[in-house]
Amino acid sequence: MSKHVRVRFAPSPTGPLHIGGVRTALFNYLFAKKHKGTFVLRIEDTDQKRFVEGAENYIIDALNWCNIPFDEGPGKEGKFGPYKQSERKHLYKQYADQLIAQGKAYYAFDTADQLDAHRKGHEAEGKTFIYNWHNREKGRLVNSLILSAEDTQAKIDAGEDFVIRFKSPQDQTLHLTDIIRGNITIDTNVLDDKVLFKSDGMPTYHLANIVDDYLMEITHVIRGEEWLPSLALHQQLYTAFGWQAPEFAHLPLIHKPTGKGKLSKRDGDKLGFPVFPLQWTDPKTSDVSRGYKEDGYFAESVTNFLAFLGWNPGTEQEIFSMDELISAFELERVHKAGARFDPDKTKWYNHHYMQGQSNDTLAAEFISQHESLETIDVDYIAMVVGLIKERATFVSDLWALSHFFFAAPEGYDEKASKKAFKDGTSELMTELISIIDTVDEFTVENLQTQIKGWITSKEIGFGKVMMPLRLALVGALQGPDVFDIIYMIGKAETIKRIENIIKTI
Repeated sequence: MSKHVRVRFAPSPTGPLHIGGVRTALFNYLFAKKHKGTFVLRIEDTDQKRFVEGAENYIIDALNWCNIPFDEGPGKEGKFGPYKQSERKHLYKQYADQLIAQGKAYYAFDTADQLDAHRKGHEAEGKTFIYNWHNREKGRLVNSLILSAEDTQAKIDAGEDFVIRFKSPQDQTLHLTDIIRGNITIDTNVLDDKVLFKSDGMPTYHLANIVDDYLMEITHVIRGEEWLPSLALHQQLYTAFGWQAPEFAHLPLIHKPTGKGKLSKRDGDKLGFPVFPLQWTDPKTSDVSRGYKEDGYFAESVTNFLAFLGWNPGTEQEIFSMDELISAFELERVHKAGARFDPDKTKWYNHHYMQGQSNDTLAAEFISQHESLETIDVDYIAMVVGLIKERATFVSDLWALSHFFFAAPEGYDEKASKKAFKDGTSELMTELISIIDTVDEFTVENLQTQIKGWITSKEIGFGKVMMPLRLALVGALQGPDVFDIIYMIGKAETIKRIENIIKTI
């Protein structure tokens, strides 16, 4: 690729960043880094009515946590700034005026009530109202295409509300190209004359988006499928301005786990998984929405599973580091069809990354979640983590898997007790205490040798000893190797727990 690649992620600060938005940011980032290009963050906040306090910082924090840092954007000013559209609003009117001067846009003075009446009139006749070539110059609508220049200016001078609409062409066929979806043809007769500039003096998304992409020298626009219907207008605007359009790629939707439709917060609430990267507290209602970070997911697992929502490397490999994703990523391998979100697969990824964490790292996080561990030697906790982490998906799973390393069981599983304790079991456990007490060099190997040797010499099944022993140590028939547990808790504590179960059962 000869030209310097510049891509942008352009969210609106209207609330927390949905996981689908993170996927869009990730694909932009991967594409930019693959081609040694620049990843730009632009905040599209022209709609001040929907602006939500704290959303912009949330977006930046989420990208940073996901290890998708932007190269240019708010706080990382480059030569193409500012990077908030609200700080660029002085730029847009001149481009709207340019289109009017060229006869490619026009002033429209229709009120909301007038337009609503037109819509209802069409609906009564079983038709759909579209503001475009078939009615814009027939006298029923109020715009500068039918008004004289003097009357138009008089309305503007009188302070009448107006919008500026794009004059979509009649009887043309647009030939569009999308990197993911291939060639697309559009009949311009079905397009409406979109509003480019609103009565409040602010540009619409369409105008601001095109102008900013041009001024920021964006080479590739990688965005969600929901913007595909806007592609025709955006391409026409580039043509109207005489600008070279960027290449477009529209990513597939992320579908809900079951049924039809796009993944939503309700799906997460219903099925018990987050749809936001970080926890979000609504500033108006104080409602709290779960986040992947706070739910215990590793950032690497989030970016790994997001990469596979709509993209496939063409191999059997599923685990990718960020560098490997950058190397393998190609827009041509992004699917057209929507990608179904699988909560179980996200946990599968997190389980894998859990195993890759060092025991010391996990121990530190484990301690931070349980104050009772703060007085226990961190090296001991790290050793415990090493024994149990293969069974864990989240750090929050560790306590349930390891509590017996830190305290004797307070009770015994009833079903397991009936299975493990039979006639003669208490006598065997009493004899086992003597065997354990005689082990001088207290290692896992010596414990195995002496206890297994004793069981063999008695010519009894291993289960007759190992099941009640495990129950005594853990309180249930679960946990890592029994000899590891005995070694970790020590001789005195092991004997104490065996004596306790003999008294209890």
